[in-house]
Amino acid sequence: MTAIPVLDLAPYLADRNGALEDLAAALRDALERVGFFFILNHGVPQALIDRVFAEAARFHALPLEEKLALRMSRHNTGYVPLGGGASRASAIADAAKPNLNEAFFMKRDRPSDHPDVLADIPFRGLNQWPDGLPGYRETLVEYFDTLETLGKRLLPVYATALDLPRDFFAEAFDEPQITLRLSHYPPVDHEADQFGLAPHTDAGFMTMLAQNELPGLAIRPAGGDWIDAPMIPGSFLVNAGDTLKRWTNDRFLSTEHRVLNATGRARYAIPYFFDPRTDYVIECLPTCQGPDNPPRYKPVAYGDYLTWFMTRNYRAGPNDPAVPPP
Repeated sequence: MTAIPVLDLAPYLADRNGALEDLAAALRDALERVGFFFILNHGVPQALIDRVFAEAARFHALPLEEKLALRMSRHNTGYVPLGGGASRASAIADAAKPNLNEAFFMKRDRPSDHPDVLADIPFRGLNQWPDGLPGYRETLVEYFDTLETLGKRLLPVYATALDLPRDFFAEAFDEPQITLRLSHYPPVDHEADQFGLAPHTDAGFMTMLAQNELPGLAIRPAGGDWIDAPMIPGSFLVNAGDTLKRWTNDRFLSTEHRVLNATGRARYAIPYFFDPRTDYVIECLPTCQGPDNPPRYKPVAYGDYLTWFMTRNYRAGPNDPAVPPP
């Protein structure tokens, strides 16, 4: 049916004997060959997912001036207008044209007196919320928390897949760096070599994308052709990002993907980016190196990598570096 593997979480979430090892083997195969996989029976209520899609449509239906009042902050929270970003994290495309989508970004919803907010720590500041949308904030926070629980449940699977202790990633994700993005791809004309979201890789560890009712997403595994992501009801499409690729010394793939809305209808997406805390240093895992396979990357704090990535894709100038921290 598809070149993208499908993983059933039900046995693992039910703690069946041997389920962790079986799921870890399937995840390892998916990330070494494709970089993407679907998950089924994940435990996230479909009603909650549907509510988040509805909130995405409500937000993007607001007047432009109301959305622009929430323009993206230095902490990567708030609104990016149509054409407000370009995808420059690609090894196969030179994306010179702006992406034809608009988006709302949120992070962990901290109070104004939180120590990280008072210290103005990058990516750990306040969210920006619209007025006049009752239930919007509450629904997004509920979804944020629900997927955080799922992400943490999956960490032992990643560790086992890499022949590490089950709790290996616990410290890095004791308070994960998370971004929820509510994207809107309007039915607008595209120029040549312009996309809703141009070919790119993600910055972080794991992205979870709830099933969309409209097509448009395609992936390109290394050495292959573009593959349209199929529609699998009730699933999440999960992919690895550049951080996991660096962490595993290129063992796990960070695969290029793109979005083009050719449906003639408004398309919405709600990707959830689940990453290590910003001060955690990413360095080659012990099981992903050896005498004939030395580390390819120098250690880097995730926050430093994320700063480069966001600047490159949303605030880059002509003299900004095209390569990430070494």
